[in-house]
Amino acid sequence: MTDDILDRAADAALALAADQPWPSVSLRDIAVKADIPFPDLYAKANSRLAVLARVSERFDCAALAIDYPQGSNAQDRLFDAVMARLEAMEPHRTALLNIAKAQGAVVAAMRFPFIARALLEAAGVPATPPRLLAMAAVWARVVQVWREDDAALNRTMAELDKRLKQMAQRLGMIGAGF
Repeated sequence: MTDDILDRAADAALALAADQPWPSVSLRDIAVKADIPFPDLYAKANSRLAVLARVSERFDCAALAIDYPQGSNAQDRLFDAVMARLEAMEPHRTALLNIAKAQGAVVAAMRFPFIARALLEAAGVPATPPRLLAMAAVWARVVQVWREDDAALNRTMAELDKRLKQMAQRLGMIGAGF
C-alpha cells in the first residue's frame, strides 16, 4: 500500500510539474491529482521533497535493474547505469526541468550523492567515499548537459563518456580506481 501511494503521488507530481509552475503545486494538489486521501499521503510523504525522493528512487531503479554481461568493465557498466537512469527520466523532461528550475541548484545537488551511490551500486562498483564524490561530480556535469541536450542524447552520451574516463584516470591516480 505504501509503494502504491508513493508511486501514484510521484506520477501526479510529475504530471502537475509538467503543466504548471512547481512552486504553485502543493502536497494537497498532488494528493488530489493522485486520487489519494490527503492524510494517507501525508502519512507516507509529508512534503513535496519526500514525493520527489520517490521520483528519484524510481529513476534509480531503472539503473539498478540492468543485467550486465559477464566480464563487462566497470566504466561500461557505469555508462549503462547512467544512461538507463537518464532514459527513465527522459519522458518526464519538462516536469524535471521545471522542478529543477524552481528548486535551484543547491536543492537539486543535495540528491547527487544518493544518485551517485545508486549508480555505483548498479554498476557493481563499491561506493567508497572518493568514488561517491567523483560519481556525484560526473552526474552533476552530465545532468547539466542533459538539461540542454534536445537531440537524441548524443551530447549527453559524449559528455558522460568523457567524464567517466576522467573519473577513472583521476581515481587511479589516488589509488581509488575500479
